[in-house]
Amino acid sequence: MSVTFRKATLDNGLTIIAEVDPHAYTTAAGFWISTGARDEKPDLMGVSHYLEHMMFKGSANRSAEEVNRDFDDLGAINNAFTSAEMTAYWIHLLPEYLESGVRVLADILRPALRQEDFDSEKQVILEEIAMYEDQPFWVLYEHAMSRFYGEHPLAHRVLGTRETVGGMQRDLMNDYFQARYSSDNTTLAIAGAVDFDAVVSLVEDACGEWKPSNPSRTHPKIDLARDRSTIKLPGLNQAYLLMLSDAPPAESIDRYAAGMTAHTLGGSEGSRLYWSLVETGLAEEAQSSYDGRDGAGEFATWAVCTPESITKVEDLIHSEIDSLSSNVEQGDVDRARARIATAAALAAEKPLGRMNRMAATWLRRKEYISIEDEMKHIDAIDVDLIRSCAEKYPLRPKVVSIAVGEEVETG
Repeated sequence: MSVTFRKATLDNGLTIIAEVDPHAYTTAAGFWISTGARDEKPDLMGVSHYLEHMMFKGSANRSAEEVNRDFDDLGAINNAFTSAEMTAYWIHLLPEYLESGVRVLADILRPALRQEDFDSEKQVILEEIAMYEDQPFWVLYEHAMSRFYGEHPLAHRVLGTRETVGGMQRDLMNDYFQARYSSDNTTLAIAGAVDFDAVVSLVEDACGEWKPSNPSRTHPKIDLARDRSTIKLPGLNQAYLLMLSDAPPAESIDRYAAGMTAHTLGGSEGSRLYWSLVETGLAEEAQSSYDGRDGAGEFATWAVCTPESITKVEDLIHSEIDSLSSNVEQGDVDRARARIATAAALAAEKPLGRMNRMAATWLRRKEYISIEDEMKHIDAIDVDLIRSCAEKYPLRPKVVSIAVGEEVETG
């Protein structure tokens, strides 16, 4: 392929990475900051997500309305997200508008943090928290993650809580911004048709005065104690089951086998859980996933069914997990590989997908892996590696959490 990887680092530590494809019709660019919910103090839980909102309220040079107008004038598709470990602000647009788009992004990443904007946006965040509280699986997921990670900051909720967001102060947010949104904690990732040297000069001009802060991240020991709990939610007619077990961290080479193992067990159609639970009508949904994190990771296996079926569903999931390392077949692995490879290839067809994959990999491991090398790692997974992964990281859950309606009797 004609795609080439380029990298540069400014004197202030800001890193620029790119997959240059002169034949692409569009370009995607995003500023990625190595900060998220796990980097917050407990009483500031939710500040990363709150701060993401504040970026779009404007800078010293632009109001919120001007930010939206300037993106619209460029015909840019733009958005942002916050996770437990990173925050990103991105645009996808025609190559001739890249310089203007990057300048807008760079400007809003030095927000005004006006008190009136802070106060009004707080209500928006609280409403968002309330909205997610109406989603049973989300409530169960946050509950289970807090049980799984305990006192570790990976237990922090990305949105925060009503208490932490409600009590948050603008000056404390600014302190967090100064410490975490520093030049040496920021990466600009670009994919598509781009003049890389011109972009480096542009970023030097737009971001050269940003200050480094030498940020760090703690990696406390995780106490993976076993836990089982049931929560009752009003108006819930179905039962939700979520099981968590420890998995390899994002920096481990075992991540490829872990992803394949999760797909083999509970990918979408064609997985073991699909045939044993969904196709038989015992569960409406049954899946498994792998999430590798910085220094940690978890397998999540979940199902949705009637309250009367929850015990049988859980027993069958345990049975499938226990038999995975002993009777997984090549056909299982081939089907999982085909699904993963197809998803990776589809994402790589657009600059935005390439930018997201490249940036996330860089923030997690400070390395570049081409899509072709990713495919080679995926192709190398066989039955023996799946069995080895299932034995090394048993999917038998450490945490089992169930959500049912308030009227359901539980033992």
